[in-house]
Amino acid sequence: MLKNIPPIISPELMKAMMEMGHGDEIVIADGNFPAASVGACKNAVVVRADGHSVPALLDAILTFMPLDQYVEKPVALMSVCDGDDIVPTIWDEYRTILQKHSPDNCGIEMIERFAFYERAKNAYCIVATGETAVYANILLKKGVVK
Repeated sequence: MLKNIPPIISPELMKAMMEMGHGDEIVIADGNFPAASVGACKNAVVVRADGHSVPALLDAILTFMPLDQYVEKPVALMSVCDGDDIVPTIWDEYRTILQKHSPDNCGIEMIERFAFYERAKNAYCIVATGETAVYANILLKKGVVK
């Protein structure tokens, strides 16, 4: 055990974040996201975080990982598919958490579902959560610690 590391950050997740470099991406995926199959495409690190929510993990991850300050939108969300009448209220939680950790650099890009899957195939790490909210997937681009 180490001091000041929240228990929600597993040793495997901390290792993956430490290995990531500037510009690498991490996906925090909801329970419906095909983490294993998407991660297998390019051998992404897939970390299981069953029982944890995306907002709790997002808050913990951003405690340690800076967002990329050299891009306008270092965060991406999966857009609601045409025909779905869902309004993802979880996105408001994300905005609050992003504002808390990176108030000057928390631009969000909306990505169509299948384009999000394609981008996730190139992520360094995919965190598979037990999040039950739909359209709760979030992608973060790692920045530089200054």
